[in-house]
Amino acid sequence: MSVRSPSASRADLVADAALALLAERGMRGLTHRAVDEAAGLPLGSTSNVARTRQALLELAVRRHAEREARVLELTELQDPSAGPDALADGLALAVHRSLTEGRELLIARYELALEATRRPELRAFYDRTGAVFKEQLATLLTAVGSPDPARHVLSLVAWADGLMFSCAAGSFSAEAPGLAEVRAGLRELLAGMLAR
Repeated sequence: MSVRSPSASRADLVADAALALLAERGMRGLTHRAVDEAAGLPLGSTSNVARTRQALLELAVRRHAEREARVLELTELQDPSAGPDALADGLALAVHRSLTEGRELLIARYELALEATRRPELRAFYDRTGAVFKEQLATLLTAVGSPDPARHVLSLVAWADGLMFSCAAGSFSAEAPGLAEVRAGLRELLAGMLAR
């Protein structure tokens, strides 16, 4: 497994290899040596970029957030006049992309999230990187008329995370829903949240 890209920085190359290893082998398969091999780098290269396991995990979390932000791109939803259906459509695209083209990233995220439950220093770093998406979602929910954006962010994230986990690693892992199904679920959820 080589993840070498000529345009990637050394740190990004190491982080991408770490994410690929997390998705393929889990947390136990993530070692500095394995990252060197996966990235096609000379032995010891990963240690030069991230000396400790904590540094390697933080590098993976940072890179994961960058890559997942591209998968979950919500810039097309920034128009407040677009309304709840447009928000549901945009979120459905993001969730569906995560389940299809971003599946490896999704599995790596679960590995990192579980590890963060055991490492308080990683938990703080993990939570800071995830806060950006939650803030963006709160802004969008406010714009479409949510009376309680903070609570609704939690409900939307819980719904989407539950769906993605079930379809990537859980009991529905062989049955990823189509875009229309995801969109219908999100429209129903948002209609309930925003009902007056």
